[in-house]
Amino acid sequence: MKWNALDYISQLDNINEESKTMPVLLFKHSTRCSISSMALNRIESNWKESDSQLIKPYYLDLIAHREISNLIAEQYGIEHQSPQALVISNGECIYHESHTNIRYADIMKLAK
Repeated sequence: MKWNALDYISQLDNINEESKTMPVLLFKHSTRCSISSMALNRIESNWKESDSQLIKPYYLDLIAHREISNLIAEQYGIEHQSPQALVISNGECIYHESHTNIRYADIMKLAK
């Protein structure tokens, strides 16, 4: 799976624009948390190369970029969690789950 790195606050405007043509997956990952690693692994192990044609995945390292996570929470009105997956479509969050509730199948249903 090829993630797009979410490293800059300015990328959020681009993500909202991209979400007008294709849903965007934001995965907020804590590199210090085993539950976060498990959730990330579940997405990556189920991901098919063709999924990139349906949804654009972004990876946010929460330890390095907590300020971006805080802005995401504020912008979409979603409480910060870690790990957390959000699907953005037409500039709005249409899915958000955290911890063991993050499910690849649920994310991909929104991408079709």
